[in-house]
Amino acid sequence: MENININIRSKGSTREFVYRTVRDQIINWEIKPGQKISEKEISDSLNVSRTPVREAFLQLAQEDLLEIYPQIGTVVSKIDFTLVEEARFVREKIERAIVRDLCSFISEDFIFEMETNLTMQDLCIHKGTNQRLFELDESFHRHLFKESKKLRTWIFISSMTGHFDRLRVLQLASKTDWNLIVNQHKEIFNCILNKDPEGAEKVMGSHLELVNLEKEALKLSHANYFK
Repeated sequence: MENININIRSKGSTREFVYRTVRDQIINWEIKPGQKISEKEISDSLNVSRTPVREAFLQLAQEDLLEIYPQIGTVVSKIDFTLVEEARFVREKIERAIVRDLCSFISEDFIFEMETNLTMQDLCIHKGTNQRLFELDESFHRHLFKESKKLRTWIFISSMTGHFDRLRVLQLASKTDWNLIVNQHKEIFNCILNKDPEGAEKVMGSHLELVNLEKEALKLSHANYFK
């Protein structure tokens, strides 16, 4: 873990390093919804000063992942279904348009990247590694934006998907049908390869609806983590 953190820090500012590290911990449930965290705790664990931690906390609060209460402390926000749906709505509208556009032209590099990604997703199912599957899922969608030359759009909407992503991670950890997720990824890719924009749009819409599966059951079984 230490080497990974060093690599992250070498690529950007200390504030960005702290922001990415804490955000990943929140998304991956290493820090739970409703859990109290402090600037001192994070600065000590990451061996950085309090200033970049304070700046990172403010950015995470703007993304609705932290709630900062003066004189009281900072708490990881609980999952809000309204924010989950807003992120899903935005992603569906944009990603349906992106896969439609990609049916016109894709590069050989893109094909190789997607085939590699999908092979690794199959391996995750075999190994039962839900955390790695989530990372590959994110990478799959990011490749779509990158190939469509809309990577800045991906970065922009990523700032509003924290609640959406936390629910997805919880679903994967709760043994949602991983085969369904991976098979839909394959269908989207095959539609793009076969230049089938209607099919690609339809599967993408269904794929991004998966976040709504079992969400009420998850709220019942993890009541303390939801608003």
